[in-house]
Amino acid sequence: MHGNGNMLRHELKYYIHPHEYVGLRSRLRALLPLDRHSVSDEGYHIRSLYFDDARESALYDKLNGYFQRKKYRIRIYNVSDRIIRLERKSKWNEYVLKESAALTRGQVYRLLEGDIDWLADEGQRLLTDFYRDLKEGAMKPSVIVDYIREAYVDEPTNTRITFDKQLAAGLHSFDLFDPNLATWEAIQGPRMIMEVKFHRFLPGTIRSLAQVSAHQRSTISKYVLCKERQKVYGR
Repeated sequence: MHGNGNMLRHELKYYIHPHEYVGLRSRLRALLPLDRHSVSDEGYHIRSLYFDDARESALYDKLNGYFQRKKYRIRIYNVSDRIIRLERKSKWNEYVLKESAALTRGQVYRLLEGDIDWLADEGQRLLTDFYRDLKEGAMKPSVIVDYIREAYVDEPTNTRITFDKQLAAGLHSFDLFDPNLATWEAIQGPRMIMEVKFHRFLPGTIRSLAQVSAHQRSTISKYVLCKERQKVYGR
């Protein structure tokens, strides 16, 4: 199944306990390599700045379980400006499409300052759509989502199993590049998030390794978790 010329993927999400993680990690590590972004055995750091409109549609569409929804975010890795991407994540029921476009650090700061007209002149569809949604939906920065990702990849089938740890919401700032950004833990209790991502089918070996059928699937949104935490502790 395709969307806008790109292949849609499945994303299965689960809350797991740290003791489950230890066993899963051991099995996966024996057969699959870590993602290329990894800087250590623990994986790599992801920080994303999400945008939402005046009605907070990205938040409430998810909470209300709407069949079709989308979110925009700017994502960086390991608190570095080496790779900066604007991403649009669209969802149709259980299918997910992720589109991306490269940005520079200077462009990110222009966006944070409210300077958006340049987006219309870049000649990229995603940037043009982002510009339209910023203008028409009064969309603006909403919350920073911060976590460590440990990802294992099966290249032949383009399948990924990720463990997202130390999920935290950014507080009082939208500066993605601030190494001292104040954050607040967004998940209560000893839990982390496991995601299984695949395109046409989930290989039996991966299903067995990740023990997919043994875990209770959840409708998890890191954006919603962090946005709710932000609402409790204030911007």
